Amino acid sequence: MALPVTQAAVLRALDGLPLRVRTGTGLSSVVAVLDGGRPGPAVLLRGDMDALPLAERTGLPYASQVAAAMHACGHDTHVAMLISAARLLCDRRDALAGHVIFMFQPGEEGPGGARPMIDEGLLTAANTPVHSAFALHITASNASGVVTCRPGPMMASSDTFVVRVTGRGGHGGMPHEAIDPVPAAAAMVGALQTMITRRVGVAEPAVLTVGKITAGTTTNIIPGHAVLEGTIRALAETTRSLVHTELRRVCEHTGAAYGCQVDVTVNSGYPVTRNDDTIGRHVVDLAKRVLGARHAETMAHPLMGAEDFAYVLREVPGALAFLGASPPGVAPAEAAPNHSDHVVFDESAMEYGVVMYAAYALDALR
Repeated sequence: MALPVTQAAVLRALDGLPLRVRTGTGLSSVVAVLDGGRPGPAVLLRGDMDALPLAERTGLPYASQVAAAMHACGHDTHVAMLISAARLLCDRRDALAGHVIFMFQPGEEGPGGARPMIDEGLLTAANTPVHSAFALHITASNASGVVTCRPGPMMASSDTFVVRVTGRGGHGGMPHEAIDPVPAAAAMVGALQTMITRRVGVAEPAVLTVGKITAGTTTNIIPGHAVLEGTIRALAETTRSLVHTELRRVCEHTGAAYGCQVDVTVNSGYPVTRNDDTIGRHVVDLAKRVLGARHAETMAHPLMGAEDFAYVLREVPGALAFLGASPPGVAPAEAAPNHSDHVVFDESAMEYGVVMYAAYALDALR
């Protein structure tokens, strides 16, 4: 979460504006507050600003010059859009009945910057209650300039797990003299997928993926240990808790059937990103009003990715929306997606994001 260069760039861009600006103490965050011309509540606008540990391969003239660091999720566009919206709103401060909190957040890609910013007083920065919060996230997988949002669950929770299976090592040619943890681990992979389909209701989406299996050193040795690592995604906290419980039960009992000891560790990550029902619908209506009907859509389904803006939405009502930015001449389904080392965003879409940030604040603080 150390982004001193980006933090300095944000501070330079905000310099001279009528804002109360402060920086984080434990992370490279920036919080700026605009006081409107009349008293009223506060509205929070978020722009995250970290990159991914990825070598950029777009070949663009402005490609990242930092080794193994790329804005492959478009967070640099979030910063640019939020700064531009701040300038627009500063010019219209007399029209605001309240305050705007601009949240420039590091660490969304991990380990998470929203929670530390809240702990450092983000939601009290305006010295008045926060009425609502709004964030945009750009995506190359949607049509350029189209804002999509929905009421209720928007993105999934994200947890990781480690299952350590302990047997007894031995000679690969004499497995009956050992306790082989590899077949036990393999059985767990299949059993966990069955668990998802048989213990989780079909109307309660959940994903469990074993992404890494580690065991052994060579072909003729039965190892003493095998390790499974993976991720759990859910769209409801009750489902999330159920999968955690069933993961332990399935792995421990499967391990016992093979004579192995099993240790399961679940590391809780971001919670479910849940939009306020009213505000989720309002964002789509607002986009229709200020951008035009063809630039607004209600998302049919949540995404199983995760977002730490969820922590803000746990504290105050609000919404996260997506801004499409598929490159010109490329169908969204064919565009390199976010987190790809080839992803490119249509910069012309950013003007729609600037408008949405500013319009949200102006509408809320009329």
